[in-house]
Amino acid sequence: MKTVLMVAEKPSLAQSIAKILSKGSCSSRKGLNGACSVHEYVGTFSGQSVRFKMTSVCGHVMSLDFIGKYNNWDKVDPAELFSKAPTEKKEANPKLNMVKFLQVESRGCDYVVLWLDCDKEGENICFEVLDAIEPVMNRSHGSEKTVFRAKFSSITDTDIWAAMNKLGEPNRNEALSVDARQELDLRIGCAFTRFQTKYFQGKYGNLDSSLISFGPCQTPTLGFCVERHDKIQSFKPETYWVIQAKVFKGKESPLTLDWDRVRVFDRDVGQMFVNMIKTSKDAKVESVSKKEKAKQRPLALNTVEMLRVASSSLGMGPQHTMQIAERLYTQGYISYPRTETNHYHENFDLKGTLRQQANHPFWAQEVKALLSDGLNRPRKGADAGDHPPITPMRAASEGELGSDGWRLYEYIVRHFIATVSQDCKYLQTTISFNIATEGFSCSGKTLISPGFTEVMPWLGIPLEEAMPPCERGDVFTVDEVRLVERQTSPPDYLTEADLITLMEKHGIGTDASIPVHINNISQRNYVTVESGRRLIPTNLGIVLVHGYYKTDAELVLPTIRSAVEKQLNLIAQGKANYQQVLQHTLDIFKRKFHYFYDSIASMDELMEASFSPIAATGKPLSRCGKCHRFMKYIQAKPSRLHCAGCDETYSLPQNGAIKLYKELRCPLDEFELVLWTSGPRGKSYPLCPYCFSNPPFRDMKKGMGCNECTHPSCQHSLNSLGIAQCVECEAGVLVLDPTSGPKWKMACNKCNVTVHFFEHAHRVQVAQESCEACEASLVAVEFNKTRSPLPDGETQHSGCVFCDPVFQDLVELKHATMRHPSMSRGGGARRGGRGRGRGRREKKPKDKMAALAAYFV
Repeated sequence: MKTVLMVAEKPSLAQSIAKILSKGSCSSRKGLNGACSVHEYVGTFSGQSVRFKMTSVCGHVMSLDFIGKYNNWDKVDPAELFSKAPTEKKEANPKLNMVKFLQVESRGCDYVVLWLDCDKEGENICFEVLDAIEPVMNRSHGSEKTVFRAKFSSITDTDIWAAMNKLGEPNRNEALSVDARQELDLRIGCAFTRFQTKYFQGKYGNLDSSLISFGPCQTPTLGFCVERHDKIQSFKPETYWVIQAKVFKGKESPLTLDWDRVRVFDRDVGQMFVNMIKTSKDAKVESVSKKEKAKQRPLALNTVEMLRVASSSLGMGPQHTMQIAERLYTQGYISYPRTETNHYHENFDLKGTLRQQANHPFWAQEVKALLSDGLNRPRKGADAGDHPPITPMRAASEGELGSDGWRLYEYIVRHFIATVSQDCKYLQTTISFNIATEGFSCSGKTLISPGFTEVMPWLGIPLEEAMPPCERGDVFTVDEVRLVERQTSPPDYLTEADLITLMEKHGIGTDASIPVHINNISQRNYVTVESGRRLIPTNLGIVLVHGYYKTDAELVLPTIRSAVEKQLNLIAQGKANYQQVLQHTLDIFKRKFHYFYDSIASMDELMEASFSPIAATGKPLSRCGKCHRFMKYIQAKPSRLHCAGCDETYSLPQNGAIKLYKELRCPLDEFELVLWTSGPRGKSYPLCPYCFSNPPFRDMKKGMGCNECTHPSCQHSLNSLGIAQCVECEAGVLVLDPTSGPKWKMACNKCNVTVHFFEHAHRVQVAQESCEACEASLVAVEFNKTRSPLPDGETQHSGCVFCDPVFQDLVELKHATMRHPSMSRGGGARRGGRGRGRGRREKKPKDKMAALAAYFV
């Protein structure tokens, strides 16, 4: 029996598809990476009985990066990144072992069906999967087709079976367009980012951003925000005057009239008109017009419109919205949420989709009325040729989806119902008056038929006072005429919804990447999101954009990126050559980089006027080992130490607090040690500022503290304080935290595992001897007599944390509350002198490993 491997983009998606295709009769097991499951069943494929294996990846299998040596910021000229620096595909998440997992599952398979998301990124992942599995699959016989692509837009029985019965091929051109975008963004973004980050962070201390990043899409996105800020700042209010008149007839309420001239900018002229009007006490009706008007129902929902509405009406950021939409999609509640199409095909089952909502308590009445009276054909929108508009696929309740999930789902359902409803119809009445020689008017709306606004009441016609019955020639009495002074007002800051509209209009990013670019400018501290989801540029964001305008405006204007996006779309359509587009674009940006490099002084002038020199920033903390003067601790991102005497800056770990460590010095360079801590519930370790940036030993890397230092005799090093290999990760070593008393703990120097032990002990020390059973270093503990938990009132004991029965109830395993990026770093751990950490995975004496695992919290 032949085997068919099927691969989806997410584990939850694989489970749903397998359940539909196997009709619920598949068996499931965990894959070797622990993250992906494999669902197996027997079925029919191409007219033969086969064994199906359904599994998944977790997004992209591979990511693009420079080869090792070109990732060193200090040794590589950023200009080399445009052409000289070779790139390579690396596993996107090495911990998942995705390539090995796919090869294990695909070995011996005869066919593969790719169920990746049906967009350009999905096509790219198709070929990442194929690159991994084709070498180990069974060879095809002759010209037999073995690779198939499933195209689907929702996780419903109908759509999945339709895709399975109409399999196609993966699109190489669309995959290449993604490869081109990845390489352009990597080379251009890294070159500019490395140069300007090193240049400005080396000069200024209060930039408050760990990375001064540049991105071909990110920077124009920021440019829109700063352009609006500049308009607000340069706006000069202008005074103008309007005439307000009130008239009445009999005992009816007075009407407020609008002046036909609208406004004047000269007060004397305005007063002249008022004087003329006041010569008459009568307002004569010149005309009464009544027009039936319609407020159009919305177009079908696409991604950009969903993001706009979620931000402006639901108060949800674009990236958060997409995460929720993807979850609703994988759970089968909505169709695929990434689409540019807002037009339903003629054969789309609108009635069947609507019928699923017929019993929902929130809109059952409106749905049943539509099913009874007949659906209105949706408005004709744009068909981008990708996916159908975002549509609800089954009914759901708030309890099923959670707060934000329900709010987004409710909007999607109401929007869909509105697209097949009637337009909202109303009667607009306009009455024109003449007072003396001046014309005035007033108008009002009366609802005829609510149409789609029954399900979208916030878009309804507001209730207004009805216009009094009158006809041409009627006379009203003038009650009041006033000259009112007003001022022109500046535009408001861009909201996320406004920014999304501008990005779509100018072709910056795609429906999938727009949320990422908006999130990036916020994460980089270029803008802050204020009330009403308004985007207010920070000082840093403003200065950067002004600097780009001063050096090369095309770096920040949307024109050049928009042109690049068009070229990438031509690659996807097979109308442009991948290599030619890539080379041409890189040549343009390489020239721009060299010009920017030569002109950086003009941007620096703006920086100098807005930020403080690094020497004037921060507060004294620890002494330099070279000049023995105090170095200043700069807390603003990225936190670092600066020695004004030597004019040197030293990196520090981020996302935690830094303080002086007992005025102790590093035995290698005489720099005073500092202590990094993530808080009382987290972990802490000392470090030498010089060694942190300049590793003293070959087996050390940049960014290592004393808990990873392989110095053979220093009292703060791994060799002196290391106890055993981490009980959870393979690479780490559990190291005693000598500052943690009286709540003592040891923490992994790679991951966020902490082991709390010997609370209230007076002293805890790592002994020279090792445990015979597991080779962990022994620990010597000393308690005060009054608080000793040791048997028989003993105050001192030495033993193995893992194996000694006396210590059994005094050890508790936890995860640190904060995880520093450096803790995730790969590479082998130093299983230092005296056998620390060796053999802990293999021996597990007395099942201590299992016992400790039970303490995980």
